[in-house]
Amino acid sequence: MDRLEELRLFLAAIEAGSLAAAGRRHGHSPPAMSRMLAGLEERLGVRLLERSTRRLAPTEAGRQLADRARRLLADYAEAVSAAAGEAAAPRGRLRLTAPLVFGRLHVAPVVTAFLGEQPAVTAALQLSDRTLDLLEEGIDVALRIGALTEGGLMARRVGSVRRLVVASPDYLARRGVPARPEDLAAHDVILFHSRATPAEWRFRGQGGEAVTLRLPGRFAVNEARAAVAAAVAGHGILSALSYQMEAELASGALVRLLRAVEPPVLPVSLVFPSARLLPARVRAFLDFAAPRLAALPVLRSER
Repeated sequence: MDRLEELRLFLAAIEAGSLAAAGRRHGHSPPAMSRMLAGLEERLGVRLLERSTRRLAPTEAGRQLADRARRLLADYAEAVSAAAGEAAAPRGRLRLTAPLVFGRLHVAPVVTAFLGEQPAVTAALQLSDRTLDLLEEGIDVALRIGALTEGGLMARRVGSVRRLVVASPDYLARRGVPARPEDLAAHDVILFHSRATPAEWRFRGQGGEAVTLRLPGRFAVNEARAAVAAAVAGHGILSALSYQMEAELASGALVRLLRAVEPPVLPVSLVFPSARLLPARVRAFLDFAAPRLAALPVLRSER
């Protein structure tokens, strides 16, 4: 096997946390990936990866090799691109993902505008509230809301949103305005739950600590717009992200409640693999999309 390809596969295994997942992305079988790793470890005389039943992780020697391999492959890619005159010419297929509502409203227009400026680039945008594994799914860029939990990825923050508690003026006129989170137990509650949305309602206590409530819902739904429509119609109190009901808050169809105990803002970021090995199309998209998303009023949620 070519030595550069060997290093690429070694890095892919670390980033994916699995030899099999890295092999699928690069067109190699699990036995071939195991042989690659065994040969590399035998030649170097050190163990590079520790394996568990669920994931593998680099040893200290493996981390040192990975750092040097990234620099070597980056230098090689830059040299080849410069020689071929491709460094300033983004081309190829761009694979992206974003949450369903935010992606439809804000990411899709940015992607199509980017394509208008880059005729040699095509794009596939997957809208899903499920957190997709970038390396496993072969995704170049993801828009993520909330703290990042995956290792081996880079992020460019573009703003923030808040989780708000809201209700319609009609509902509040009939049932009263809750003064404390505990008052919600006496109200009709609309539960919006998805894989990316917690089942609990979280608030900030007087000392800054987190307060978590589990509330029995009168109506539960797994789609944001259906939950917002139910709240506008006066069927109960809803907890959802600020961007999911921006128009309703602006028009007064929904009223923001319990503002003093709202949890901290959630960061919104463009997430992507190692910055040193990004294709030109990915770098170009990040430079194009980041300032445009950061300028969106809906991502200025510090207020």
